[in-house]
Amino acid sequence: MSNFIVRKAAVLGAGVMGAQIAAHLANAEVPVVLFDLPAREGDPNGIVRKAIDGLKKLEPSPLASKDRIAYIDAANYEQHLDQLKDCDLIIEAIAEKMEWKDDLYRKIAPFISPQAIVASNTSGLSINRLSEGLPEAMRVQFCGIHFFNPPRYMHLVELIATRSTAPELLDKLESWLVSRLGKGIVRARDTPNFVANRVGVFSILAVMHHTQQFGLGFDVVDALTGPLIGRPKSATYRTADVVGLDTLAHVIKTMQDTLGGDTPDPWHGFFTIPTWLATLIGQGALGQKTRGGIFRKEGKAIKVLDLATQGYRDTAGEIAPEVLAILKNRNPAKKFAQLRACEHPQAQFLWAIFRDIFHYVSFHLADIADNARDLDFAMRWGFGWAQGPFESWQAAGWKAIAEAVKADIDGGRAMSKVALPAWVFARDGVHSAAGSYSASSDAIKPRSALPVYQRQIFPERVLGEKAVSGTTVWENDGVRLWTLPQVDSEIAIISIKSKNHTLGRDVIIGMQEAMVRAEADYLGAVVWHEAPFAFGANLKEGDRGDQCRAVRSS
Repeated sequence: MSNFIVRKAAVLGAGVMGAQIAAHLANAEVPVVLFDLPAREGDPNGIVRKAIDGLKKLEPSPLASKDRIAYIDAANYEQHLDQLKDCDLIIEAIAEKMEWKDDLYRKIAPFISPQAIVASNTSGLSINRLSEGLPEAMRVQFCGIHFFNPPRYMHLVELIATRSTAPELLDKLESWLVSRLGKGIVRARDTPNFVANRVGVFSILAVMHHTQQFGLGFDVVDALTGPLIGRPKSATYRTADVVGLDTLAHVIKTMQDTLGGDTPDPWHGFFTIPTWLATLIGQGALGQKTRGGIFRKEGKAIKVLDLATQGYRDTAGEIAPEVLAILKNRNPAKKFAQLRACEHPQAQFLWAIFRDIFHYVSFHLADIADNARDLDFAMRWGFGWAQGPFESWQAAGWKAIAEAVKADIDGGRAMSKVALPAWVFARDGVHSAAGSYSASSDAIKPRSALPVYQRQIFPERVLGEKAVSGTTVWENDGVRLWTLPQVDSEIAIISIKSKNHTLGRDVIIGMQEAMVRAEADYLGAVVWHEAPFAFGANLKEGDRGDQCRAVRSS
């Protein structure tokens, strides 16, 4: 595969996503031309210039440094289409209107180099249908490239091929996105909302359904569906406010419109906009961008919508002590068993949302993703989950969870009556050292063989994948000194082994010994471990006097 170099790029559409995609290209020092419609008055590039100026004000900043903005040039469709001839990558990021995209493709087609890659950043429209807006000869160079918002910070990019896309094009683009932009790539199928949004939006709808079913407040649900279960701090309803309630409603409507028909998604009846959500949107309460949605700030107080009164009340978000105790259990199998057994509505709510997401992803794995690893990475990288749904399921005991989900389906407690696929009961899990299960091919799929991944010494792994172990030179209870002979046997690696990488007596003494050995036997040493976060000093360790003497003696 020949190297693919983007000397110059273009982004079509200077809205929120388009401008930030341009900013992230600029972060990688890629010159980019940002296009939009000509302004009706004044500077014809006024719309784009306003968007570029807006990048300087956004928080968190889409720009790595202020000087990166110099890599972005302003242009409009009426005067500057000639500039597309010099672009190696053209990303369309206009509004999700098929007819608007068709019209734009007709305009740009005469100006695109035969070697250029053209890609749409659509979040859910059919890539095959979009390709029909381009001349047939150009369709081999067209694909979907779905960045997640905000592009600088969200690791996931979904790549979607059409029936005509040249296979080597996706290989080139994937390699470039990984090596130049530092992205995690999932190759999605051309199905509505692709992988992450398909699963993520269903997860939100399941939470909304069970919020009402178990009579919980929005603030309580956010307390339950945040870091305690490995989800972002913004949890569910705060995330909806940040994304925009109108945007969420649009995505739900897309699923409602595209997943019906003669063979509807078995969960199609739940792809509806709740009445309370439609009411908020009708009132112009769209979330963070309108300073009010499900939550709103009144002075210094954060208020939350109360469906019973249709007004706002103070947030509480209190978790029942017995439920909190279950969530703190570090054994996933025991945790899920306790959630199922506990009669508290909060515990039953948590089991229900996990049960229904397990049901959904297993039923749809063959349709929407090549393998379970891709689906889990999509949720980790695109929605910030600590574990993907299949990882959580496997960690909790594959067969026990499968039987529990089946019992709830048979008992009419699940959101859908459709049976779990047969492959679920034929397996003990989906992730292994050899690869991850593909339901569509009924086989284990290994990692991608692209050269860009072969250069990664420590690729991000899913549960069950074998870690790179290396050769241990010396270790104690706190520190390991080791080497990677396949990389460089003359460089030593020092890793902290303690829980949460806390610094205690064994770590301090171990670091001293490891450094002495590294200085004597190796050209150099690096301190490294997979999870870079450390809790700091181990204040619970008993004999702190020994630690202090060890530090002074160093």
